[in-house]
Amino acid sequence: MFTDIKITVPKDCGNAPKKIILRDFNVSLIMKDYTTLLENIADDITWNIIGDEVIEGKNEFIKKIDELYKDKITELLIHDIITHGYVASAHGKVIGTNEYLHFCHVFKFTGASRTAKIKKITSYIISVTF
Repeated sequence: MFTDIKITVPKDCGNAPKKIILRDFNVSLIMKDYTTLLENIADDITWNIIGDEVIEGKNEFIKKIDELYKDKITELLIHDIITHGYVASAHGKVIGTNEYLHFCHVFKFTGASRTAKIKKITSYIISVTF
């Protein structure tokens, strides 16, 4: 279903372990790869989508992804991924057949280790319909 999605990420995406995690996490969001998503989020995940709602818990997180990415997605463009300790950020654009979703996600992890889970996401999402 999603094999024809063009994915563009920064070349320096592999310079830090969390950059790779966030690259794969953002790809998994649009591919609806629930296994990868659930492996990388804490049980008590909080997702605050500014101007929309606050989602709490893994089940609600998955439901929101289905709602948010309902358009046929043709491309994911990640402009930057920035990481520092427990905090990281990614911004870019999801291109669908009927709209663009410009996004900036700010992530907080449960710790600084490579195995830390995403505990909180604050997202700024702007939908542009054409």
